Amino acid sequence: MSKSEEFRNVSELRPGLKGLNLKVKCLSKNEEREVVSKNTGDNLRLNEALVGDASGCILFTLWNDDIEKVQPDHIYKLNNSYTTVFKGSLRLNIGRNGTVEELDGELENFPEVDEVNNLSDKIYEEKQSFRPYGNYGGRRKY
Repeated sequence: MSKSEEFRNVSELRPGLKGLNLKVKCLSKNEEREVVSKNTGDNLRLNEALVGDASGCILFTLWNDDIEKVQPDHIYKLNNSYTTVFKGSLRLNIGRNGTVEELDGELENFPEVDEVNNLSDKIYEEKQSFRPYGNYGGRRKY
């Protein structure tokens, strides 16, 4: 099995991981909502699904067309996914280069999902993604 086809367990997920491949079961989906893109001003559809495996579960962020691809009580292979922290909570995401693929026939063989170890329930401190103006260190030039 090549490195690109190695599957991680949900319990191994940490903030800032990229290129993740997972096999997960969708446990539930939240209500869909609309948000406005900060970059383009477009209206986007957003939803979150609770997905997991035998090691734990996590909230999986779904945008636009991906919302219909994921349904409760189905098994999925997520390719090239990544983790982020949103409002202090760890989330699983699929980017432009990632895919969501339903795995038919694997429901009977899929282990029971550990719903107690919910990685999205743990609080993570978000790293500041910008530097305030003038706070770059070093010596001042007069």
